[in-house]
Amino acid sequence: MKLCRYGEPGKEKPGLIDADGKLRDLSPHVHDIAGATLGAAGLDRLREIDVNTLSLVQTSPRFGPCVGEIGKFMCIGLNYSDHAAETGAEPPEHPILFMKANSAIVGPNDDVVMPRGSTSTDWEVELGVVIGTKCKYVSEEDALDYVAGYCTLNDVSERHFQAKISGQWTKGKSCDTFGPTGPWLVTKDEVEDVQNLDMWLDVNGKRMQTGNTKTMIFTVAQIIAHLSQLFTLHPGDVISTGTPPGVGLGMKPDPVYLKEGDVMELGIKGLGEQRQTVKADT
Repeated sequence: MKLCRYGEPGKEKPGLIDADGKLRDLSPHVHDIAGATLGAAGLDRLREIDVNTLSLVQTSPRFGPCVGEIGKFMCIGLNYSDHAAETGAEPPEHPILFMKANSAIVGPNDDVVMPRGSTSTDWEVELGVVIGTKCKYVSEEDALDYVAGYCTLNDVSERHFQAKISGQWTKGKSCDTFGPTGPWLVTKDEVEDVQNLDMWLDVNGKRMQTGNTKTMIFTVAQIIAHLSQLFTLHPGDVISTGTPPGVGLGMKPDPVYLKEGDVMELGIKGLGEQRQTVKADT
């Protein structure tokens, strides 16, 4: 299934993308794509619905974040071997974890707004993992059993805030609008091999990032198992699993960063595409 949320910010309704790519209204059956709906039982109930009985959405509404009421927004840094190489960093021994404030979350096609004082806003296409079942102390072998599905994410980053202002990476990752999520959540049964997904990102029509999840240093299963040893993962928690090479920071001879009016387009095979216009916060 491809599950989504559509409508004005804060007023999104649950939806489903049918086999013909058309948007259908799920609101008579579920309040939101969140919480218990993301568990195995909740998803099974949705699968039992005759899609043809769902009303077609005739307009072309805004897509909101594909998951509502996101709990923790966790991000893994330097998790692609080819991206670590372009930044000159040694591959980490354990997953590098930082958090993104939930106030950064926006829809997949909403504007990205550079904060005041920004000099180094950057792009990062990433695979998002949505937890469906509460888990703690899970093994790598069982880890994917706790996943509801996957989505496309843009881990927008302000590099000066991230690296030059004393503190943790979260400072440069949590600015408002820095977490475009969606357009839809693809349930795990429709993803044949999560460790072999092509991904890409363009800026103003120029290809910047081309990668595949097969170059992850830590697999999705390894990440979930590792995090679950540290704290409980809950339904609706989202993990952004790292980015492939081609970020602005890694450009040679000099870094290249976003400016007002730039357009980012990005996607992951089978998980949908995003498009954001960059604005400056006044």
